[in-house]
Amino acid sequence: MNRYNKWYRSKGWALMPLAVFFLLYALTFIFTGDLYQMPVSVAFMTASLVAVLYSKGGKLSNRITQFCRGAANETIMLMVVIFILAGAFAGTAKAMGAVDATVDMMLYLLPEKTILASMFIAGCFISMSMGTSTGTIAALAPIAVGVSSQTGIDLPMMLGVVVGGAMFGDNLSYISDTTIVATRTQGCKMQDKFKVNIRIVLPVVLIVLGIYIYQGMELAGTATVAVNEVEWLKVLPYLAVLVAALAGMNVMAVLALGIILSGIIGLVTGGFGVWDWTAAMSKGIVVDMGELIIVSLMAGGMFELIRFNGGIDWLIEKMTRNIKSKRSAEFSIAGLVSFTNLCTANNTIALIISGPIAKNISDKFGLDGRKIASLLDTFSCFVQGLIPYGAQLLIAAGLAKVNPIEIIPYLYYPFLLGIAATAAIIFRYPRKYHR
Repeated sequence: MNRYNKWYRSKGWALMPLAVFFLLYALTFIFTGDLYQMPVSVAFMTASLVAVLYSKGGKLSNRITQFCRGAANETIMLMVVIFILAGAFAGTAKAMGAVDATVDMMLYLLPEKTILASMFIAGCFISMSMGTSTGTIAALAPIAVGVSSQTGIDLPMMLGVVVGGAMFGDNLSYISDTTIVATRTQGCKMQDKFKVNIRIVLPVVLIVLGIYIYQGMELAGTATVAVNEVEWLKVLPYLAVLVAALAGMNVMAVLALGIILSGIIGLVTGGFGVWDWTAAMSKGIVVDMGELIIVSLMAGGMFELIRFNGGIDWLIEKMTRNIKSKRSAEFSIAGLVSFTNLCTANNTIALIISGPIAKNISDKFGLDGRKIASLLDTFSCFVQGLIPYGAQLLIAAGLAKVNPIEIIPYLYYPFLLGIAATAAIIFRYPRKYHR
């Protein structure tokens, strides 16, 4: 009995909170057919309660203290601070009018004769600037509908172009949720992860651009897209943030720069008043990032209890039992984040769950954290960009009033992104990032 109790308490059963988390989503899908009916904060709250009640460690107060210790560890708290700053910047920039100005600028600058490639580039730039694929799709999908009606281009194809461009920035932007989580869980700098990531995705971008240019050549002269007057000053915060981030400035300083610059421009142009500015920052933090902050704290506490009970070690032992090489270890991490993303339909949550486990596998096999952060982010975006029940396709389909399934055949970028990430593991590319 003691032996059974020891096994029960310290090995596979320590993963009970994660099992409860996935079970909640499975039941939600079975009974409603819509994973988004289960709020992720509620799912994590339930799993966290199970973790506290189930954990060994003496009195309930002791288990709660240990949960709080995990929630307040340095990695989690730094991630939360970055989320807060990113939310404040996104809220300020949106209220000031930077999103609409950026869309108008891209449509003004890009040639109409290459409308498919132009729309893809616009999606890439806007998603890099905003750090959100859903925000990019919400901004560009209505334009894609208008372009489709004006040119006769198949609407699902236009939406596929928009989603592809949006996933580019979701994967690479310095202020993207996935980039923040991937780099913090693997303990590497954002610019280092970017250097690995861009080497993997750049060939994909070039191939996709080539496809769109070829497909768009027969449409030359038929596309006429109405463009609003560009408010160039309002684009400046996004450009400043991009340049500062690529120059290697600390991410907190980058975001603070974006907040201040957006605020000043908003005040000067009459986009908002002082109190509107503070309200916009609050909305960005509380509404846009609030749930993610709560989830990060609960996940940190939950994983600390799972680790304490031996669950992480047990899972890594099972996952790595037949691994004989670094390549196999990288595939196990790719499989972990992909499976988690399929179950949750949220690539940020998938990274929060799989990131700490991936870090342990990485340390065990001596993998490069920069490469692992890149693979985690890339595979999560690959899956997220293709699943018809993910927020990205649902938003695009909802705004255009089409079935999400119709868009999938035109998702060239996400498809090729998955192939490129797989090839990067097989051929150990980039070689520089293999110890």
